[in-house]
Amino acid sequence: MPSTPVIAILDVGKTNKKLFLFNELYEAVWEKTELLPETKDEDGFPCEDLNRLRNWIVETLAASVKAGAFELRAINFSAYGASLVHIGADGEPLTALYNYLKPYPEKLRKQFYDQYGGEPGFSMQTASPVLGSLNSGMQLYRIKNNQPECFSKIRYSLHLPQWLSWVMTDKASSDITSIGCHTNLWNFSLHDYHEWVIKEGMISKLAPIRNSGIVHPFIPRNGVHSLSVLPGPAVAGIGLHDSSAALIPYLESFREPFVLISTGTWCISMNPFNGDLLTRTELENDCLCYLSFSGRPVKASRLFAGFEHEQQVERLAEYFQKNKNYFQTIVFDPDIVLKLKSHREPDGFNRPAALQAHSGFALRDLAAFESMEWAYHRLLMDIMEKQAASIRLILSDSVKRIFVDGGFAKNLVYMHLLATAFPLLEVFSAHVAQASSVGAAMAVHEHWNRLAKPADIIELKYFEP
Repeated sequence: MPSTPVIAILDVGKTNKKLFLFNELYEAVWEKTELLPETKDEDGFPCEDLNRLRNWIVETLAASVKAGAFELRAINFSAYGASLVHIGADGEPLTALYNYLKPYPEKLRKQFYDQYGGEPGFSMQTASPVLGSLNSGMQLYRIKNNQPECFSKIRYSLHLPQWLSWVMTDKASSDITSIGCHTNLWNFSLHDYHEWVIKEGMISKLAPIRNSGIVHPFIPRNGVHSLSVLPGPAVAGIGLHDSSAALIPYLESFREPFVLISTGTWCISMNPFNGDLLTRTELENDCLCYLSFSGRPVKASRLFAGFEHEQQVERLAEYFQKNKNYFQTIVFDPDIVLKLKSHREPDGFNRPAALQAHSGFALRDLAAFESMEWAYHRLLMDIMEKQAASIRLILSDSVKRIFVDGGFAKNLVYMHLLATAFPLLEVFSAHVAQASSVGAAMAVHEHWNRLAKPADIIELKYFEP
């Protein structure tokens, strides 16, 4: 029986770690998901356990090859950003993988921005809002100032996707999608590292920038020598930041300009066709820029709408004495929307400004609604007012379509309200199974796949205004 040619994708999320084998049609033919316990850094703050992660990769990759008649042709990686692994001369990590949620020292933050032009100007150059440890370059700056002996021993500081590649190839790389993800490292106007990276000596700790589509020979190291028995001439990519990887199936499938709204806890609106530099207003309203796998700027805006929806749905279910999943049964009713729009706002209710992060629904008196259906429509109407404002921040005249993936893509009330908010654009719910993993596989398509890239990998559903 002939073997099935496959690519293995390690998709390392903050919560779930996944390994997929995709065949040449980009169908998942084997998968494994694990929730790995965290460890703690030297300050007692929770962080990723690199040893546990590496061991899981070895065990799972070996198991996948034994699971069926597969010909492993390539490996690539998709992982969360804003996380650096600092390796020494022996290739082993020198520190913990510091959590990007770890509080950043206020004194050090002030020292940095005072020296390099102040927060607004610097943030506009780097397309990076001031986010503390979530600006991964600031993690390296912190080590230089607070752990100088450790800093002197760093051979390379690798973003997490590139460390995964290093483990498999013994080749150190920097990837543009990781560098361009609110790191404070990249000057978007110059399309090069920011001057502080040179002045502070960080450049010597950063590996060469390589094209996102290149591969290296598979040379297992750092405790993964058991994988040297893998069959076939497998190669490994250099890895991608997961948000940029998830955009690849759309960029490969559609040539006309579009906006993609990736919905979950955060609703991130991404416009790969808006290359304008960030304005101060955009920065102040949670906009940033990514870099696509081709190195093009992707203007994005963020809204904490998924989190607000989750909190308010619990409140509604408790008040109306419904199951917490009852909202999933609510169908869109345009008559309710029209009647709610005609209602005068209650006395004392101050509608939040359009660009404010939260909708203000939490301040509404639920006694004003005759049913959970009416209250839920009001919640989504309030959220959509913020969502539409967030989208308009990054919208450009060339855009003709909006795609929505993730949780809200399945929400008919959300989708109909979005279509109504943008009547001149085509609005679609979209679904790509395991988008970031598929994107990572597509990035190195030519190195493992004999077939053309599929044209029907994205499921679409059109919503009329």
